[in-house]
Amino acid sequence: MSGSSSVTAMKKVVQQLLLEAGLNRVVSQAAADLKQFCLQNSQHDPLLTGVPSSTSPFRPQKACFFL
Repeated sequence: MSGSSSVTAMKKVVQQLLLEAGLNRVVSQAAADLKQFCLQNSQHDPLLTGVPSSTSPFRPQKACFFL
């Protein structure tokens, strides 16, 4: 009995592998699209271009002096 169930299980594994082998993978196209998107939008990315000191909310505060 265990030999028969083992063969059946192996047939299921082979069918699944054949199914997966027949799938059209688009990983390389997705990677190329992602790279193109990043390059097109890099000039708007503050992590790459920096933030002007006049508009940065994290700039050092100016000291106030009263004479």
